[in-house]
Amino acid sequence: MKVEIDLELNQDEIMEISAILGCSEDDLPEVLANHIRASAREYLSMYRGQKVLRRATDIHEFRLLLLIETSFSGRIPDEHEVTRLFQTTPSESRALIRSVLAKYQYRIKIGILKTIKMTLGRARQEVEGGDYVVAINSRNIVDEMNRLLADQDGGLHQLKKKRDSVSTYEVKPSSFAALAQAVGMEDEVS
Repeated sequence: MKVEIDLELNQDEIMEISAILGCSEDDLPEVLANHIRASAREYLSMYRGQKVLRRATDIHEFRLLLLIETSFSGRIPDEHEVTRLFQTTPSESRALIRSVLAKYQYRIKIGILKTIKMTLGRARQEVEGGDYVVAINSRNIVDEMNRLLADQDGGLHQLKKKRDSVSTYEVKPSSFAALAQAVGMEDEVS
């Protein structure tokens, strides 16, 4: 069903919302449409009695789930993105993401794997045959990657934070290969 709405926003609001959503002012209508689609799904679930939420925490978790499914195209956002959208602290955002990953794990499993695949795609070896290095801005994704390794083989090395870095992790080649296989990118690994 096609539904069209008009929003009256002044230039200051357009600039502010574009900055929060991390898009240009020209791209704002399309980006905002995905967020509005998520909110409409929330209302429709409530109207139909499919999702009756009473606690603010449950509402935030469901909203983030819907944003993951619509605005983030299945990708799991990092703490910084959630902080911008929900006006929460980074630790509150981390906890919110962790709760969504646990509560809706089966519903967003493909999104988790997609996020891990995107993360692995950014990894690079500093020395041929050496460890892979990748910046990961979400502790929750690191935990998901380590959980995936543990599920495959308890003897694999977990991701390790690179010494003196804020969010750069090292991945042993054997662990990288196992993760790549688990997310369906083993053909991309040389």
